[in-house]
Amino acid sequence: MTGTEGAQGAAPLSEGLLSAPLPAVTRGDEIADRLITALAVGEYLPGSRLPPERELSLSLGVGRTAVREAIARLVSLGLLETRRGRHGGSFVTRQWEGSSEQAVQRSLGARWASLRDLRETLCLLHGAVARSAAENRTDDDVVVLGERLDAFRAAASGNASQVADAALHAAICAAAHNAVLTGLLAEAEARLNLAAPLHPWGPVDGVEAMEARALADHERLVGLIVGGDEDGADAVARRHVRIDFEMIEAALGKTADA
Repeated sequence: MTGTEGAQGAAPLSEGLLSAPLPAVTRGDEIADRLITALAVGEYLPGSRLPPERELSLSLGVGRTAVREAIARLVSLGLLETRRGRHGGSFVTRQWEGSSEQAVQRSLGARWASLRDLRETLCLLHGAVARSAAENRTDDDVVVLGERLDAFRAAASGNASQVADAALHAAICAAAHNAVLTGLLAEAEARLNLAAPLHPWGPVDGVEAMEARALADHERLVGLIVGGDEDGADAVARRHVRIDFEMIEAALGKTADA
């Protein structure tokens, strides 16, 4: 759970889980599988808005007609609703429905080995960023880290907490004072999920427990960075990022149960 602050600072979609270019013969149902998977793992929680069709079209390397077809399929399944007007778009209504397990299996099962490699890469990068933050943080960074931690602690469960999490980790990246390292981290995270810098928040019924666990990690991680404990910050950051992959594993495991 890291990245720049808020969804507006997201890394280019072209690197994301849902954004690898598709063959020209790909139909709308293949795009729909990727969108269904994004909802299933909690990249976008109920109430969240998907990226505009034009962004999905460019990042997937397909026409807007195919994207529109995929979105229409999710609307028909009751996973999305479309709203018109200035603040319109495609909004998540629920995460999972009866046929989601097949889509998740198709999207995640075929690339599970590469996801394991990505997990280890992200653990290393998160650890390195936290280590750099513990070494290089300034007095101003310490103030911001405290404010962002307080904001996460006070945030409402769900979307607000997800955004506050991204803001806290953006402050950790800033405290590292290493643009090359944090750039590599942003690129790697964008390969994991469409919503980066927001992160998989898991199924709605497990969100509060996950947030409590994340808060405990956040409190310890910020304390170690502020205290200049490079080894400790590295270790906690590596462990913390595995929460993201547990959310993905849980979604894939649900398909096995089904």
